[in-house]
Amino acid sequence: MAIERIGVVGAGQMGNGIAHVCAVAGYEVLLNDISQDAIDKAISTIERNLDRQVSRERISEAEKATAMARISTTQTLTDLGPTDLIIEAATERETVKQEIFDALLPHLKPETILTSNTSSISITRLASRTDRPEQFMGFHFMNPVPVMQLVELIRGIATGKETFDACYEVVARLGKTAATAEDFPAFIVNRILMPMINEAVYALYEGVGSVSSIDTSLKLGANHPMGPLELADFIGLDTCLAIMNVLHDGLADTKYRPCPLLTKYVEAGWLGRKTQRGFYDYRGDAPVPTR
Repeated sequence: MAIERIGVVGAGQMGNGIAHVCAVAGYEVLLNDISQDAIDKAISTIERNLDRQVSRERISEAEKATAMARISTTQTLTDLGPTDLIIEAATERETVKQEIFDALLPHLKPETILTSNTSSISITRLASRTDRPEQFMGFHFMNPVPVMQLVELIRGIATGKETFDACYEVVARLGKTAATAEDFPAFIVNRILMPMINEAVYALYEGVGSVSSIDTSLKLGANHPMGPLELADFIGLDTCLAIMNVLHDGLADTKYRPCPLLTKYVEAGWLGRKTQRGFYDYRGDAPVPTR
């Protein structure tokens, strides 16, 4: 089927980035969130990021204006019914995602493809709760979406070839690169990345090094652009913990046990950049390590 209108559920960091790149690529985008404040913030973020692309001469002022005009918003989830493809980008909690799909199903066209931007949850299990498991798959963008080139495409056990091909064509039209992952916990990127971050937290927990020492070591010793603890703050410590729990529960291997210090930070509400405190304190002029 031809995909021309895309619905995005969730106007947070991932959702607004997905809406941004889809609009620039020529798709009509309907961005949904239950919070009008979140929608307003998302539109401001998209405009600011488009301005950055204009200043770097990646797009023109006219292309920016056209992209912004392609984005409409709604707080009513069922308004997404007429779209051709829905990308769910809500919080990384399976019950929330299931509730979203349950609410959408009675209002969708028979041919609409459902996808989830989940970074770790079983696509097969999410699809099984819908009336169209053959038209359901994982569509995992990397953060920040306008910058990162990769999109993981994850088939559930029932995902049909036409659905996969349609999503693959969307990735190509976005100017990004698709990597195909099997439906195992955390897929490819987070299966490798999150245990590295968790091990960095263990190194901090056990006193092997300080926050700054650990991050400096990986940046200069492994040529990483960000240290693992800095990256964890950027991703969100609650997201890191959720993915580690999925790995630990899904693979039943103790090597994926979340570090107790990661759990403690999440329990304290120190989730990283989005709460202004995590492994760094962001409330001043420059980030300061918290340990």
